[in-house]
Amino acid sequence: MTSNERNAMPDLVIVGAGIFGLTIAQQAVEKLGAQVTIIDVRDHIGGNAYSYMDPETGAEIHKYGAHLFHTSNERVWDYVNRFTDFTDYVHRVYATHDGEVFPLPINLGTINQFFHASYTPAQAKALIEEQAGELAGTDPANLNDQGISLIGRPLYEAFIKNYTAKQWQTDASELPASIIKRLPVRFNYNNRYFKDTWEGLPKDGYTTWLKRMIDDPRISVRLETDFFDESQPLNKKALLEAGVPVVYTGPVDRYFDYDLGELKWRTVDFKEVRYDEGDHFGCPVMNFSDADVPYTRAIEFKNFNPERAAEQNPDRTVVWEEYSRFADRDDEPYYPINTDEDKALYAKYKAKAAEEPKVVFGGRLGTYAYYDMDQVFDQALTSFETEVAPLIAQQ
Repeated sequence: MTSNERNAMPDLVIVGAGIFGLTIAQQAVEKLGAQVTIIDVRDHIGGNAYSYMDPETGAEIHKYGAHLFHTSNERVWDYVNRFTDFTDYVHRVYATHDGEVFPLPINLGTINQFFHASYTPAQAKALIEEQAGELAGTDPANLNDQGISLIGRPLYEAFIKNYTAKQWQTDASELPASIIKRLPVRFNYNNRYFKDTWEGLPKDGYTTWLKRMIDDPRISVRLETDFFDESQPLNKKALLEAGVPVVYTGPVDRYFDYDLGELKWRTVDFKEVRYDEGDHFGCPVMNFSDADVPYTRAIEFKNFNPERAAEQNPDRTVVWEEYSRFADRDDEPYYPINTDEDKALYAKYKAKAAEEPKVVFGGRLGTYAYYDMDQVFDQALTSFETEVAPLIAQQ
């Protein structure tokens, strides 16, 4: 690479236009006045938080599954409110079991409906402890026994056992207990899903919010651009040779060409169904707890935004059914499997990543971890301060 070619390079290249990368880019131009280029192999920004409007129904479709913003982190809440206002949406989930709909998480309403009773909180607590039987207070090794120990056999078998088996394509007795370290049970009638201080959805949609974050002439975005494609100038080899700082948010094993092996993930497939009615489920998310329904849940996007009712089609709605399975290399990775073997393999990749002096690894894929959105913002803000800013300053 000639000196002219090196001088034409940006101060920072970010691989991946998801929340982590966009936050780093915004901070780099605001705090350091850097010239930043973001590249992404997809044809849109936003990563898995990307959404688009469905012209037929007026629903905002979350392309990679339901994204719900909630946080108790004041730094993150203050930061995101710079770029969007939020609705007053409060997430509530329902589950269909044996032809009947119940509120989740399991609460006093779920318990009394399930047992056709009118238990007080104290009576419900005593009942669940009794139904846990000999597993109460134990430390089981498998998910099946862990579930029974936490919420009793009847509720576990109704709402958790088959749902989890569909999620993992594995019998619960063969899954580690760590998958459900705890199961929330509320001995009151509160069926608000999240406990965080702040909750809501971006008023103008996710993509509009994320575009505002990088609305700066010092940030350029190149979509449908593969970091590993040496026919384009901002490829891995060229950037490393030029010494350009890189923030990498792709799969960490892919960065190293899988030379230690592949980390395992789960992915999600969606089947779209449209109905000639304004509202099919009456809620945004309906879980299906029974084994005879092949999908885990259904998402009705219109119901995330009741404040947009006047702009939505009253006669049509769109639902996505969600199917979980193990991911192949070419699938979208959603959830890390995180077996002991995977954790050991990631530790080796993490050690290799630490030897890349001009590369910062971040986000779900870059650190082989599952994060809620607020955690990604927090991780990015911290990473900028402690890792990225010093790299740019050295230029």
